[in-house]
Amino acid sequence: MKVIKTLLATIGIFTLVGIGILAMKVLPILADFDPRAANVYRDFAYKLLETKDPGAVMVKTVPVQEGLTTEDVVQAMKSLAVARNFLFVGESPFYKQVEAVTGTPYRYVNSLSFCDARVGKMMADYRDLYTAFMPCRIALVEDKNGKLWLYSMNLELMIYGGQPLPPEIKQGALKIWNTIQFIMDEAAKGNF
Repeated sequence: MKVIKTLLATIGIFTLVGIGILAMKVLPILADFDPRAANVYRDFAYKLLETKDPGAVMVKTVPVQEGLTTEDVVQAMKSLAVARNFLFVGESPFYKQVEAVTGTPYRYVNSLSFCDARVGKMMADYRDLYTAFMPCRIALVEDKNGKLWLYSMNLELMIYGGQPLPPEIKQGALKIWNTIQFIMDEAAKGNF
């Protein structure tokens, strides 16, 4: 019994020392992160463990109200973008490409691209890597059961996931993220 107690005490000591060393190395690094980073990563981890699908974590998903057509939703998104000074810059009708290649009809999958050139310029000037987020895309997808959905990349990791962005860039990124969410939420209801 004494051997077991000694063994458990030794394991406990090594565990505490390991935690202490880890804390000494990690905490100073985390101090340089955005104050919301821990919450964003916590939410990311919880959702990943729940769904086991990184796509479910990295993508904002909005169901489209029953009765709306793809044309209704596309027109709503374009109209809402104009009202928010968010430039519609293109469309990629993936379903048409699939049909052209396979010769068979395919369900509706279409990505609409939007941009705010001023914010995009600030982000590109700040870090070239951030151009990968441009232009902002919202996909309108008919699922395998015929239901329409809107999908867009969740920008919270880019906004909060590392060192704090400079204030003007963070403000611009939040404006874009809020605009994307607004367009998705309102277009999904058929609002113009």
